[in-house]
Amino acid sequence: MERSVRCLLIMAVAMCAVGAASASEPAATNDAIGGDRCCFTNPQFAGVCTVTLSEDETCADVLAYLNNPSSVGKTYCSKTKVRGGWTQVECDDSGDTAELACGEVPHS
Repeated sequence: MERSVRCLLIMAVAMCAVGAASASEPAATNDAIGGDRCCFTNPQFAGVCTVTLSEDETCADVLAYLNNPSSVGKTYCSKTKVRGGWTQVECDDSGDTAELACGEVPHS
């Protein structure tokens, strides 16, 4: 019995360590990846949305806005009404990304 408790304790500690490590990884979405602009993709949006941040904005702010079904009033992504399903991607030098989000079909 003591051995089972010990195994459970070790597993719990390992799970906490993995959770703490993965919780620290998404911090990159709080700031612009590569400068003062952020890039986002969505399977329902043609191409890549590039947003130039204002002084008081972060990429996380923009992403939260785009994924909030009741958000209105901003002009991100050519005033898109697409809400939900947005992901942040790394911007390349031209302001677009080289890779599309999983499942996205490029539109011409």
